[in-house]
Amino acid sequence: MACFERASPALKEILLKIHGAERPMEVDHHLHEFGSVHYHVQCSASDPVYTYISISTPLLSRGLPLSSELPKHTLEMVKNICPNVMETMEPLKEGFQLTLKLNLSRIPHSKASTKTITDISSVQAVILSSQLKEILKNVDSHEISRGIYKPIKLVYHPREPFFVIKQPTKIAAIFPMRFKEPEDVIIATAFLQELMDVGSSKACAKAPHCTWSPIPPPELRGEPIEDLSTNCGFVSFDIMSRHVKGKKLDKTVWNLLNFYAFVKYHVKSTRGFIQRRMRMRLDRLVQPLKNVEIEEDQPMKTTAKGCTPMSKWISASKSKIAERKHEFTKKIKRLRSRIKIHGFGRFRRRWLKIPRFSPVTRYMKLE
Repeated sequence: MACFERASPALKEILLKIHGAERPMEVDHHLHEFGSVHYHVQCSASDPVYTYISISTPLLSRGLPLSSELPKHTLEMVKNICPNVMETMEPLKEGFQLTLKLNLSRIPHSKASTKTITDISSVQAVILSSQLKEILKNVDSHEISRGIYKPIKLVYHPREPFFVIKQPTKIAAIFPMRFKEPEDVIIATAFLQELMDVGSSKACAKAPHCTWSPIPPPELRGEPIEDLSTNCGFVSFDIMSRHVKGKKLDKTVWNLLNFYAFVKYHVKSTRGFIQRRMRMRLDRLVQPLKNVEIEEDQPMKTTAKGCTPMSKWISASKSKIAERKHEFTKKIKRLRSRIKIHGFGRFRRRWLKIPRFSPVTRYMKLE
């Protein structure tokens, strides 16, 4: 699976460290990226001028067994990366397809050195891109069968083949989408449908037209059934001549090589986001139950409380009691009715009397 960045981050870090070292370094590193790309970096203190990089990477093929050697046009593109700094070596090391000899002392110690080393670290991307460019350029009339352009099956990863079909006005790139987990299938299907809708909008009018279909498109009729059996449908891109002019060719080719990686990255990120939200939601639902358990474990503290109004009267001083009695008497007088009722005065004098309170604590005079 191709990576998003052209330059290898690990290879770039090692080369920058070797280039910036004040003293000669002894380096012998094996780097593995994406499970299939292998780098072997060597630098000896006895020969500090040269650094050797051996590369082994899976190559694009048309579904046929691959040779261990790189095509000549690919080697030429690799040599043109930095012709003053790097050169290819022969014979090749066992298990590797390319060995580069670098003279890092020719790179000046300035800001431009980082760009030069970044270009050298992108050699694996140059190999893949050059292969796809050559395949697209060399599609001749012999690829036409009975008036129909025959699909070219390209295999970079055994489980991720895709098809390129060159037509008179466009180039169609078709990706069969497969996922193992049923959750990934649901997320990927929704994402691809959304991608098709966004690609058809006015904001993406200049981008290649994108379509998604749950069944194989008509261009793939006659292909083996194992290549057409998918659980997530087919994604097609229509690449016009304006998408492969000048510098746009490199970007278009690199996007095609990274489309599987882009979809998988989105699916895994979305799945992780959903799982985090579900865990947060579960924690909020369980929190009240945890609070109840904590309250049950704590001992209950009870305090005896008396009548609040009575306790206020008892705890108050004599002056405050007299003041409150006077205010209460005023309130009672305001309740007099304008209509005189016979016998109501006697009722008021008998039943509406203010009780007299004596202090709880009494003092006795000692003789």
